[in-house]
Amino acid sequence: MENLKVKELAPRRRADVTVKVINVGQPRTVVGMDGNSRQVTDVLVADETGSILMSLWGNDASKVSVGKVISITNGYVSVVRGSMRLTLGREGQMREIQADVKPNTENNLSDLKVESRRFR
Repeated sequence: MENLKVKELAPRRRADVTVKVINVGQPRTVVGMDGNSRQVTDVLVADETGSILMSLWGNDASKVSVGKVISITNGYVSVVRGSMRLTLGREGQMREIQADVKPNTENNLSDLKVESRRFR
């Protein structure tokens, strides 16, 4: 699969994308449907076409820092409370690369409301 641009990301789709880290939020604890607690950190990432919040679970947040460029392979776009989020999912991989990415934070895909219907 070829790399997508942020503006091309769509809900419930696989995503290969190269982005720059704009902001790393504070980790918070969430309780999953299984009753277990996990740490999640929201990270704002962007390319020249737009930005999106990326949810990093566990210690994955310690692998990124503001200003670094990361390549996401086999990522996934989920919908959280009507908002699109990029995540690594089960099969996603993330690695830091050397690239020149000019971030566009004006077009934040996570600000758009999307329908969150489940398919049965």
